[in-house]
Amino acid sequence: MFGFYQQLCARCLREDEGGQDLVEYALLAGLVAVAAGLFLPGLSTSMDSIYSKLASKLAEASS
Repeated sequence: MFGFYQQLCARCLREDEGGQDLVEYALLAGLVAVAAGLFLPGLSTSMDSIYSKLASKLAEASS
């Protein structure tokens, strides 16, 4: 009896595709960001300065 429920749960987990789209979109967004950083070096420098400014503002706000 326990084996039947175990097989049923395993089948439900295998067939469940909830959240799969979110993972695919996150991987695609990461790939686009890496490609943009590689092919547009000026953009990566600009993004670095933006993130540095943001980090300093957050550090100021938290202290």
